[in-house]
Amino acid sequence: MRSLQDVIYNWLTIKLVVEKRPHDEAAEETYSLFQSILTEDHQVSHLSIERLPESYVVHFIKEDKPSSFRFPKELAETMIAQMEQEPEKFL
Repeated sequence: MRSLQDVIYNWLTIKLVVEKRPHDEAAEETYSLFQSILTEDHQVSHLSIERLPESYVVHFIKEDKPSSFRFPKELAETMIAQMEQEPEKFL
């Protein structure tokens, strides 16, 4: 099983893709998969994203305790940048 931080990072990156490409069914399916992993395997709830100038902070509840992970904006937006640089690979 992946670490909670890894799964939340993957959830965040695909969430950003879904927001940028709302009609991308593959992205939506992948987002649902990571959402399921978080809720079922890691018992995480109440996910939310705080958008700061240089980073994203993902807030969540686990075992009735609020927690969060911070990710640099450039890292979290890597997939979007790749999609913009090579759109033919992401049709």
